[in-house]
Amino acid sequence: MTRMGVAALLALGIGTSVPATAFAQTTLRYAHVGFEGDIQYWYAEEIAKRVNDQLGERVEINVFPAAQLGGVQETIDGVRSGAISMAHHEFSSLAQVYPEIAVLNAPFIYRDGEHAMTVTDPGSSELMQEFNDGLIEAGGMRIIGRLYRGARQMTAKKPVYAPADLANERFRGVPIQLWTSMITGFGAIPTPVEVQELPTALLTGMVIGQENPLTMINANKLYEVQSHVMLTSHMQNVLPLFINEDVWQSLEEADREAIATIAEEVGQETLERGLAAENDLIAELTDKGMTFITVDNGLKLDEFRESVGAQITQDFPSWEPYMARIAEVQ
Repeated sequence: MTRMGVAALLALGIGTSVPATAFAQTTLRYAHVGFEGDIQYWYAEEIAKRVNDQLGERVEINVFPAAQLGGVQETIDGVRSGAISMAHHEFSSLAQVYPEIAVLNAPFIYRDGEHAMTVTDPGSSELMQEFNDGLIEAGGMRIIGRLYRGARQMTAKKPVYAPADLANERFRGVPIQLWTSMITGFGAIPTPVEVQELPTALLTGMVIGQENPLTMINANKLYEVQSHVMLTSHMQNVLPLFINEDVWQSLEEADREAIATIAEEVGQETLERGLAAENDLIAELTDKGMTFITVDNGLKLDEFRESVGAQITQDFPSWEPYMARIAEVQ
């Protein structure tokens, strides 16, 4: 063979000892339902940016926000099958795969955002690691990080001071059993509405109100269709970042460690951002015409806590030991 022929074969990688995977890059499809302006949107974009900068020759993350790859059910099914590599959403969304994990979304169980992030840390929380083992076995998915969206607050087209004020009113809930129980505890009629349909549902009166962190209320311009915010802080809203287990194991160990480290760093930054943003958002949403109702001006938070707690205990009796363990976490 001529020297030119050998050079041509080498250029094509034929007859050489270079492994076929030497130049391979793994592309991870990352889906979520958040919109730009919501901290969960920033979280996904920031993780992708840092992973792509650090591991770009081997691993690249492409983000599909705003339910581009489907709603909650399609997202869970997609990650479970591997059609979607990774995603974030509520812990209770994963309950269809591993039911007990929904307790991590239970209302009124965390003291504050820092407590919520500690309990749900996949790297150090014993309870979270137990749930992760169950999720891997039952659904072929694992949690590798989490983000803090802030405390979830209630909004409505009228002032709400106690559960009695929501009697016979349709109130939006995430289409998950936990939310159905919680909204029932609020005193309202639970009405499932997907997040992308929420502004229209509020505008048309299909539902009188909803609940979400202030970041989402502002980002989705719900101030245009809601008049009042009730500062119930009924959930410290932490969303798990989960990935298909086969996809995860296909990555080099060093790359898995790097991704987990980045997820932890960005997750802690969401906690800092979320806590810092709350007061600013109260002022901003007030300027946009919303009225805030607090304990100081009549909100009967104890009535909500008692009513919701009773409903959760009735509907999820097996959660009591987990809730006790969560309360003990420092």
